[in-house]
Amino acid sequence: MNNEPQVQHAITNCPNCGTPLTGKFCQGCGQAAHLHVPSAREFLHEFIAHYVALEGKLWTSMKLLVFRPGRLTRDYIEGKRARYIEPLRLYLTFSIIFFAIFKLSGNSFGEAVSSAPSARDSQAVIEAKAEAAREVAAALEEKRAQDATPAGAAVLRKNKDRRSVIEFDEGDTNRLQKFADSVHPTLGKKVAHFSSLTEAERNAALKRAFFSNTPYAIFLLMPVFAALLKLLYLGSGRRYGEHLLFALHANAFAFLMLSVILLLPDSISLAGPLLMLWMVFYLPTAMRKVYGGGRVLTALRWIVLMTMHLLCSVFAVLAAFGLAVIT
Repeated sequence: MNNEPQVQHAITNCPNCGTPLTGKFCQGCGQAAHLHVPSAREFLHEFIAHYVALEGKLWTSMKLLVFRPGRLTRDYIEGKRARYIEPLRLYLTFSIIFFAIFKLSGNSFGEAVSSAPSARDSQAVIEAKAEAAREVAAALEEKRAQDATPAGAAVLRKNKDRRSVIEFDEGDTNRLQKFADSVHPTLGKKVAHFSSLTEAERNAALKRAFFSNTPYAIFLLMPVFAALLKLLYLGSGRRYGEHLLFALHANAFAFLMLSVILLLPDSISLAGPLLMLWMVFYLPTAMRKVYGGGRVLTALRWIVLMTMHLLCSVFAVLAAFGLAVIT
């Protein structure tokens, strides 16, 4: 005989809080009235649903987020929330997807939005490029022969020193280490250790720092983005939480578009630039939908917002790279 129905009917009080049960869920704590040991499939679904929103609400939210700028934020403020994914989960979903794609693909945004990648060049164009490269190399070789005098050699050495903008010479390294020592001796030792690494080791450390720390840095910029909106819309009567809500939706849209750009095949040459163009016009359109105001004033606020946010983002990325030096 199946004893499970008897066990379920025997439970009249919630096992969690003791409240008498009158339905499928406890009125006191919200726990389900009928419990069972979850299967492996249910464990997996719960794990994915906790970290990445994949249920039907996601598609409704995503459709509104992409094609109706500001509407999702407006609905949430007006209390229409049950049909959509929570703003924080929506942001985390698309940010996790973006950084996973970015790390696994190894593409750069310049390559993703390029309208004519070298891989699609015709054979004639490739041969023309090769011929031009040979001519440049021959001209450089002739120039070296002409400048083989002591004065010319000095100029060549000077130009050679200018070729690299990312490598430090010994003087720069010493000054950087002295500055670090003045801050703290331990910091000076870490900077000296980083400087002693080979170029490949330094690049690997910077790459690890980017993928490890940049997602957290960008997430911590969210309150800053909302604070900038608060300053730009002083006197509007809106609370900081409403600005934070708008920031979550706007950044979720940006991560979604960047993920799509990274996944675009090379055969669709115009899709990347068009998506980038839509990203440019999306934010001011959403700002007008949520906050109101004229086009000119909204455009000015958008320019100030993006300028300040870009500066904060650069600082955050540099801080993430700095952790590669001191850790």
